[in-house]
Amino acid sequence: MKARTVTAAWGLIVAAAIIGVPLALRDRLPDPMAVHWGIGLAPDRAASLTANVVSNLAMWGVMWLSLLGVALHGKVFGRRLGRMYFWGALFGFGVLALGTTGSALLTNLDVPSWTQARLEGWQIGLVLCAALGAALLAGYLGRGGLDQRPPEGEQPPRLRLRPGQRSVWVSRVANPWLVGLSVAAAVGMVVTGVLELAGVSGDGVTLWILPGFVIVLVTGLLTSSLSVRVTQDGLAIGFGPFGWPVRRIRLSKIDRAWSEERYPSQVGGWGFRGVPGSATLMLRGGDCLILRYRSGGQLAISVDDAERGASLINALIAERVDA
Repeated sequence: MKARTVTAAWGLIVAAAIIGVPLALRDRLPDPMAVHWGIGLAPDRAASLTANVVSNLAMWGVMWLSLLGVALHGKVFGRRLGRMYFWGALFGFGVLALGTTGSALLTNLDVPSWTQARLEGWQIGLVLCAALGAALLAGYLGRGGLDQRPPEGEQPPRLRLRPGQRSVWVSRVANPWLVGLSVAAAVGMVVTGVLELAGVSGDGVTLWILPGFVIVLVTGLLTSSLSVRVTQDGLAIGFGPFGWPVRRIRLSKIDRAWSEERYPSQVGGWGFRGVPGSATLMLRGGDCLILRYRSGGQLAISVDDAERGASLINALIAERVDA
C-alpha cells in the first residue's frame, strides 16, 4: 500500500509541475516556443505551449502509469534488486521529466523569438546528473532488507520413486512477444525479397534491411522458447523451437532444486540474465525452477510445472546418494 501511495503521489506531483509551471510562465514565453535543439544546441523545431505541455505530460504519463501498474501488481517488491530498480526508475525518470521541462522553459524564458532560445551545454549535464543521482539515491534508500532465501535445513520437495522406476519430466515455455517478433522478421524478409525481385526497392536498401531481418529472425528463434527435460542422466535445456542448441547439466553438479516465483523486474529483464554462477533464463514471469550447484552458484529457469521438476531432480539426487 505504501509503494502504491508513493507512486501515485509522486506521479501527480510531477504531472502538476509539467502542467502548472509552463502555464504560470506563459506570458514570458515566445509563441511558438523552441522544443528541440540540434547541432551546436541551436533550436531547430518549435511548437505551441499547449502542444509542448501535452507532449511532455504524455511521455511522463506512459512511464508513470507503467510503474503504477508494477506497484499495483506488487511482485517487484519481493526481491531487493527489484525494489532498487523500481524506486530508481520512478524517481530517476520523474526528475528527468522535471529537468527537461525546466530546462526548456529556462531556455525560452524572456526571448523575443524561439529561434533565439539557445540551449546551454551545462543544462543538459545538470539534468542528466540530477536524474542519475535521484535514481541511485532512491534505489539505495528503497532497497530494504536482504532477500529471504530457502532455509538450508528445509527439506526440498522430492518425489517418491519405486526401486528401479525410471521417470522423465519435460516442460516447455515460450515468450509470445519474441515469437511474434520472429514471425514479423520472417514476413519482412519475404516482403523485402518480393520487392527486390519486382525492382521496387531502392538502390542498396536490401543490402542493409535483409541482414537485419535475418539477425532478428535467428535471434528470436533461439531465444523465444526453451524446453527442460529431466532424466536419470541429468537436466537438458533446449533452446528454440527445435530444442537446439542444448545445455546439459549432470546431476552430480546439482546440490538441490526448488520452485519459486520470479519476475523480469527482479532479475533485470527478459532473456538470458546474470553472470556465470548466478544466471536466469527468463522468458516469462512466474513459476521458475531454481537449481543450486554444489559449487554454490544458482541457475533459475522460467518454466511451467517447476515444482514437479524440482521434486524429480531431488529424488534422483537422493537416489544417486543412496546408491
